Amino acid sequence: MRSKKLAGRKVKSSTQKYLDIAEIREDCVVLKDGTLRAVILVSSINFSLKSEDEQNAIIAAYISFLNFLEFPLQIVIQSRRLDIDSYLDRLKKIEKEQTNELLRMQTAEYRQYVTELVDIGDIMTKRFYVVIPYNPLSNKQTSWFNRFRDVFTAASNVKLSQKTFAKRRHDLLQRVDHIVTGLASMTLKSVVLDTQSLIELYYNTYNFDLYNKQKLVEINKLQVEE
Repeated sequence: MRSKKLAGRKVKSSTQKYLDIAEIREDCVVLKDGTLRAVILVSSINFSLKSEDEQNAIIAAYISFLNFLEFPLQIVIQSRRLDIDSYLDRLKKIEKEQTNELLRMQTAEYRQYVTELVDIGDIMTKRFYVVIPYNPLSNKQTSWFNRFRDVFTAASNVKLSQKTFAKRRHDLLQRVDHIVTGLASMTLKSVVLDTQSLIELYYNTYNFDLYNKQKLVEINKLQVEE
């Protein structure tokens, strides 16, 4: 039974309705138009600490990297407050297990010092991502008729068949390998985000305040009701 007050309310639309993401599967982001995205987490380098020869080599590698790009990509820099909860939990565990009273007090004081340092200093951490797209409409090997047809059937491509998805994923991973090689030439380390990492990335991006209070459960531990 519903009261008249509740019956008069309009149901609010889900946030997911306004996102371009249709699903995340097999380490790829599938958008509602049927295109795919892969996300790479990239390390940083302190350019100013490099020697002149090293700087010139990095610049030359970057120019070469840009010149050989045959598709667009997106570089994202995300700043977040430093999360040291797991580190503080380990310190708290060490403190409880410490049998030496002096060491236990020192551990407690150190834990308190680190907590206050992060709170007062508002220490931030930066993460660098490269987003690699794959759009079948931009595939030069696809016939003009098929590309024209896909424009009007994009809405039906939200749920890709396994065969279509596997083909597009294969083409996307070829681009990923190309980008990883180019980043390595600039002495940058990179790792492709898997399904769990992608979910956490977007969850953190769109639910920043909630992310710090409610952590995500690993996808292999989720129970889905049919």
